[in-house]
Amino acid sequence: MRDLLELRDEIDQIDSQIVDLYERRMAISEEVAEYKIAVGKKVFDKQREVSKLETLSRKGTTPFLKHGIRELFEQIMSMSRKRQYQLLTEHGQTEKTDFKEVDHLDYKNAKIVFQGTEGAYSQLALNEYFGENADSYHVDTWRDAMEAIQNGEADYAVFPIENSSAGIVSENYDLMVEYNNYIVGEQIIRIDHALLGLPEADMDDITDIYSHPQALMQCSKYLESHRDWEKHSLKNTAMSAQKIKEDGKKNKAAIASTLTADIYGLKVLDEAIQNNKNNYTKFIIVANKKIFESRANKISISFEVPHESGSLYHKLSHFIYNGINMNKIESRPVQGKAWEYRFFVDIEGNLNDAAVQNALRGLTEETIRLKILGNYVSAEGNE
Repeated sequence: MRDLLELRDEIDQIDSQIVDLYERRMAISEEVAEYKIAVGKKVFDKQREVSKLETLSRKGTTPFLKHGIRELFEQIMSMSRKRQYQLLTEHGQTEKTDFKEVDHLDYKNAKIVFQGTEGAYSQLALNEYFGENADSYHVDTWRDAMEAIQNGEADYAVFPIENSSAGIVSENYDLMVEYNNYIVGEQIIRIDHALLGLPEADMDDITDIYSHPQALMQCSKYLESHRDWEKHSLKNTAMSAQKIKEDGKKNKAAIASTLTADIYGLKVLDEAIQNNKNNYTKFIIVANKKIFESRANKISISFEVPHESGSLYHKLSHFIYNGINMNKIESRPVQGKAWEYRFFVDIEGNLNDAAVQNALRGLTEETIRLKILGNYVSAEGNE
């Protein structure tokens, strides 16, 4: 039996040979890229890669080695493609999107829509972003708000997209894919939930609680200490406060902001009842325009990938090889396709950046139904 040092020396020699061969292969890949650039051929040839991977994997002598060879060459081919995309950009063959760059958003005379009723957290976010004198109105559902901007009835809409305690608002992720509307801004506001009842109500009177499902979730620990209370979900926290006022029954209470107590003449029975005292909600500003501000520094995209092992990894590596920071990834089921998912990704960057263009070029060729959801100024760090 050979000793460990001897074995390691041989591995080192083989590794050096692999490095030399890898560099030679990448050099030839660059020549391939030059040819493709000259004749206008696409970088990604899926059929050829599938055929080559099957041929190479058959050279393995055991099932383990067959799988390893396939995985190795999948990675090598992926890296080769990424270099070829970079060369396309270096030759001036950029693929700019049809998004229009603007110096700033124009909302002086804009009409803004939000879901809920007066006093909703969406209205608070709207006021923070557009100013308290903004021309705004409310609708019953988030879909109604999407329809309003798509039909030109409003210029902008405000949607909650994620809470720091309860997570994403999944319906709004799905609506961003369904409609041809785009994120143009972002606002983060602090969320403090209060328990609101009629002026004559006391804590001992309460039997029923009304609020939005996210608010109920965010106050789950508080509600756990009042297990005898029956919980009811409504479309909006402000609607819950409105219901308490209209029903006029002192056994009913709402979880909403203290602002709604003033609006609907309710009494604050308890304050800051959310689980997380540092509770924030992120809102997106959406328009029916493909525009982005020059100072935009955050991009949201969505896409699907083939239902194959390692597929997502290879797609996300476009960010790694272009030096792009990925801030977030979420998945949502694709309707009508069992166990298949659409991915939502936030990255740092601007659509004018060459690195972003490289990454998006690769993703466009290699993913299914890629959509740029928007390029906008991040609100993170300003909450």
